[in-house]
Amino acid sequence: MWLFLATEVLFFGGLILSWIYSRHWNQIGFDAGARETKLWIGTLNTGILITSSFTYAAGLTWIRAGNTRRLVQCLTVTLLLGVAFLALKFGLEWRDDFAKHLFPAASMFKITGAEEGGARLFFIFYFISTGLHGVHMVVGVALLLWIMQRARRGEFSALYHTPVHAVGLYWSFVDIVWLTLYPLIYLVGRG
Repeated sequence: MWLFLATEVLFFGGLILSWIYSRHWNQIGFDAGARETKLWIGTLNTGILITSSFTYAAGLTWIRAGNTRRLVQCLTVTLLLGVAFLALKFGLEWRDDFAKHLFPAASMFKITGAEEGGARLFFIFYFISTGLHGVHMVVGVALLLWIMQRARRGEFSALYHTPVHAVGLYWSFVDIVWLTLYPLIYLVGRG
């Protein structure tokens, strides 16, 4: 799992460094793009993911104590929080972005003038990074379901819970990626 996460760091790291580099050369357009994002959704989603990491960690603590029932309860809450994140990001925010003509390939892109090029680039990074993060969230939700199913069958105990720990590392990594994307998308350039 650590080796896999190292490759993910390289993958997302390159994307984030490209974002920062591009923003440096297109600051006005990136600022215009950032002002179009929904700060309340990004902030709420950040709180949701931080809480989901807490509930997953609580479940890991419970299985280390040998309590499978509490593990499943904590993972159920984590799963619901993950689904809430996806619903807000893609069901509400992306839908609104498309409705407001913020998709960068559209011929009727909302932002025009001197800011258009940089704003289009901002939204290219926005849709790629949040889309990739969303794919990782969906994989995380599937992994949660897999761990919950195995836990209900009694496959984990205080002595053996390595898969629970490995999936927890993945879930925490996906949350850390969001904590890096959040300021790039919603905070930088909003002032």
